[in-house]
Amino acid sequence: MKRCIAVGTILLGITVVLAGCNGGSGSPFAAEEQNQTEEQAQQVNYPNGVVKVFNWGEYIDESLIQQFEDEYGIQVIYDTFTTNEEMYPKIAANPSLYDVICPSDYMIEKMIENNLVQEIDWDQIPNIKNMDETCMRRVEDFDPGNKYTVPYTWGTVGILYNTKMVTTPIDSWSVLWDETYENNIIMQDSVRDAFMVALKLLGYSCNSTNENELHEAMELLKEQKPLVKAYAIDEVRDKMINNAAALGVIYSGEYLYCHEENEDLAYAVPKEGSNLWFDGWVITSEAKSVENAHKWLDFLCTADAAYANFEYITYATPNDAAKEMIDPEYLNDPGVFATEERMDKCEIYKYLGSEMEDTYYELWKQVKAPEVSIFGWKPFGEKE
Repeated sequence: MKRCIAVGTILLGITVVLAGCNGGSGSPFAAEEQNQTEEQAQQVNYPNGVVKVFNWGEYIDESLIQQFEDEYGIQVIYDTFTTNEEMYPKIAANPSLYDVICPSDYMIEKMIENNLVQEIDWDQIPNIKNMDETCMRRVEDFDPGNKYTVPYTWGTVGILYNTKMVTTPIDSWSVLWDETYENNIIMQDSVRDAFMVALKLLGYSCNSTNENELHEAMELLKEQKPLVKAYAIDEVRDKMINNAAALGVIYSGEYLYCHEENEDLAYAVPKEGSNLWFDGWVITSEAKSVENAHKWLDFLCTADAAYANFEYITYATPNDAAKEMIDPEYLNDPGVFATEERMDKCEIYKYLGSEMEDTYYELWKQVKAPEVSIFGWKPFGEKE
């Protein structure tokens, strides 16, 4: 599940034509002429219209955008978001704002339930044949019947650890409560991921809606809090690469990059199980360019595009045709491509409903609340 810093809009391939001197920069006639000229240039360069894409930051090989534009004559207007929770209200407020978006599993389930996405016409995506059948079956956990989702990436949540700084076997979430590693642990600053760790350690489902179990998990996270160096998302990767901590909870897609930057880093999925996640492409319910959206999805399902994306973002691809081009060393690394046995121990996050979402967030707020001492409030944040 991609968690990246980049936020912004990339408007690619637009030819900017400056107004001539005769009208003057302040002339309304010059502005009108400029707009008309730009529209004409756009029609020439992109005769087949546009497609508006909403994706995680740094979650595509950007050369593919230009390649798609050149091959299809379709302009890509590309925006990025940092979290599912940031993306959702924008789409809920205006489902026509984008044509295709790339949410995570539980968010796709929520969007299906709230009629924010439309069924895919698989006849328009012949390259779906490249997809791993096992991944397609697992996607049905949040998209029954495979009606809405083109899988993009997948992986697990586990523990990234420094083999030079850790002296105990890393096979259980319990190591994150080991006082030996006080101020050397980085937790995910994510309510579902943090509670997943605690719930799994307690032997419960990471999709628990039992309030007694959730309160037990909250207390366990409070107990852990004095040992935690920081709660972070993007920063976990950089801190671990720079030997700033011994242990960090991380998405498997980050492991390969981290290991290449620091060969002392290794990755493990604890024996209690974890989260198996999928990010996938969906078409919004009120997309204005439905045909172009299908073309975008079919393009990303090609072997070459999927391979280019794996090389760029290093997250496991569900594309079997692309796997034929991937170095066997990576394919056989369970930290990158989890084994069936490992996946069977994991759960996909379910959308639990708005009331239960609120419950999780309220309990998480209690975990992260500033500590009180005789000297007053102790600010919450990273420890020195």
